[in-house]
Amino acid sequence: MKATIERATLLRCLSHVQSVVERRNTIPILSNVLIEAEGNNSLKVMATDLDLQVVEHMEAAGVESEGAVTVSAHLLFDIARKLPDGSQVSLETAENRMTVKAGRSRFSLPTLPRDDFPVIVEGDLPTSFELAAKTLAELIDRTRFAISTEETRYYLNGIFFHVSDDDRPVLKAAATDGHRLARFTIDRPDGADGMPDVIVPRKAVAELRKLLDESMDGNVQIDLSASKIRFTLGGEGGVVLTSKLIDGTFPDYSRVIPTGNDKLLKVDPKSFHEGVDRVATIATEKTRAVKMGLEKDKVVLTVTSPDNGTATEELSAEYAADGFEIGFNATYLKDILNQIDSDTVEIHLADAGAPTLIRKNDNSPALYVLMPMRV
Repeated sequence: MKATIERATLLRCLSHVQSVVERRNTIPILSNVLIEAEGNNSLKVMATDLDLQVVEHMEAAGVESEGAVTVSAHLLFDIARKLPDGSQVSLETAENRMTVKAGRSRFSLPTLPRDDFPVIVEGDLPTSFELAAKTLAELIDRTRFAISTEETRYYLNGIFFHVSDDDRPVLKAAATDGHRLARFTIDRPDGADGMPDVIVPRKAVAELRKLLDESMDGNVQIDLSASKIRFTLGGEGGVVLTSKLIDGTFPDYSRVIPTGNDKLLKVDPKSFHEGVDRVATIATEKTRAVKMGLEKDKVVLTVTSPDNGTATEELSAEYAADGFEIGFNATYLKDILNQIDSDTVEIHLADAGAPTLIRKNDNSPALYVLMPMRV
């Protein structure tokens, strides 16, 4: 194989694929990226961790001879990063080595044969639909902070996508860690009818979100089965991310969404977030709880720490129901308030022990549930 490529093109492509590759691997080939020079002056680059695979095509300045080889992903990325701007990079392989040349720099890297490189077999992906990249990005941003990191409850380690028929056909995305729940609802895209319920793993979500940043104006083609999902960004010759899905059953989260919470608090999410953040300064790992005292048209925030003393702050708000006190994890509450981009947030409460519903308003596509803490 022998090909020449612009440094900027090589760097952009490697930045997409190398983050899939784990830094520490017991299987040497998994540390590598597969580079394949094709006849039509393009290079195909591919990386995998056996659960997730990214493939991208990039334009070459020239392909002198076709061929394919695998080389260390992080090493090649680091070299490309340090090469001079605007340089032409020559990649040439011979006798288990790849020579990388640019200007006066020359590197000789060990390679492994392409035949050893594992490829995820997608199989049949019967469900197929398109989403605007902006919509998919918002759907991820509004839910992924609630993904569980507990490996024992592996079925919560991702975003759950499913279709349902509420007052209209919709596609819903949900994530929960047992303490909080985030759900985002959009109109069901054409082609998503009859789609299986799927859980997209946390790492695939993170990689997809990074790729979306560069193609916000376009659409994303989504193809899936009950066990695999494929996202195609940038159309033909774009980036293709394929991931295995989490093999597990997501709990019926609709049961924890409260419907009868009759105490309504309306407050400015920005000042509420800042207030919670200020009083939580004295909270320690053990006492992450912030106490909310609700009175007519005001909220009193209190944090008490055995080591650091106490902090209180009073905020004006709209509240007309009976006064009571309820405690929340300050970090979880701030995470949810961060998602609300309006002048008011609606917080629907029942009592000190019941789940609380938080949303922008009735029509908001995003909905959050937060479990209280004892304080």
